Amino acid sequence: MKVIIADDSAIVRAILEQNLKAYQDIDIIASVSNGKRLINAVKTECPDAIISDSDMPELDGVCTLIDLASKISIPICILTEGKTNVEKKHPYSVCLLEKPALNSYSKDFFDFLVEKLRSLVQIEGSPSKAASKNAADDLSAAANFQVLCIGASTGGPTAVSEVLRELGEDFPLPILYTQHIEIGADKTMAEWFCSVCPNIKIKIAEDGEEAKAGRVYMAPADRHLVIDHVKRDGTPVLSLSDEEPERFLRPAVNKLFRSAASHYGRACLAIILTGMGMDGAEGCKKICEEGGWTIAEDKSTCVVFGMPAAAIEMGGAKEILPRPQIPSRILNLVRKK
Repeated sequence: MKVIIADDSAIVRAILEQNLKAYQDIDIIASVSNGKRLINAVKTECPDAIISDSDMPELDGVCTLIDLASKISIPICILTEGKTNVEKKHPYSVCLLEKPALNSYSKDFFDFLVEKLRSLVQIEGSPSKAASKNAADDLSAAANFQVLCIGASTGGPTAVSEVLRELGEDFPLPILYTQHIEIGADKTMAEWFCSVCPNIKIKIAEDGEEAKAGRVYMAPADRHLVIDHVKRDGTPVLSLSDEEPERFLRPAVNKLFRSAASHYGRACLAIILTGMGMDGAEGCKKICEEGGWTIAEDKSTCVVFGMPAAAIEMGGAKEILPRPQIPSRILNLVRKK
């Protein structure tokens, strides 16, 4: 269970963190001192639950925390100093516990706190678990996917190879892949992919090429990869663009994702993996707006949690999954027609 601690007292934060580390299922992923930092941490860290002091700078009291829990759908355990006048008609995702004095924190208190957190998370569900559950429930609303797009940067080659190896030898969609890469390194990278992913053919995309199912087409260094048009049978015809870099990047993940969203709409499936910066976030959002499906890699497996975090914050992630779970999820999505 991933937990954020929020308290303006560094001493209290240290007490909570040290004691909660004794529980194997508790992972303290952030410790913050005010409300603004709490909001930012929630956006980037995707916690399962929050432990917060009731009197937080930049968050006005218990009522605000209860309202926050309702809006973000993340359970919050609020530590109050003495009795509170707040009505007990708060959401299932909120519990109020009296905060001990500094010299009164005990094992019994932490056992009770952890049990409360476990019960809250079981009732409400974490963002990543909820996303996966909602995804399973919403499959009936998803279209038959016709293309898979992948975007990555720092740590990308390893991440992508791990995903591709688990897709098997008969993957039913063409795969379009944009990786931030130095000029001159693309051919070597394509050869490396072929050696570590023998189950699937990988090549550098060519201008005017028809992308076939079960093959990976990687953007060449210093050229944008986009879809020029789609044939009647759903086959994408590729185009390589020398347009200006986007956010100093060429190729840019956003270019590929927006192109796929425009041409395929609900039939577009995309994953955004480890990488620095924000490239791909706008493209993910566009895919979602057009009815397609996006999966962002969870922070726990990212080398750099930049691009997936930006997509999540922008509302461009339908699901958030650790890397080992992504291939099976893709297979489930493309084969459940």
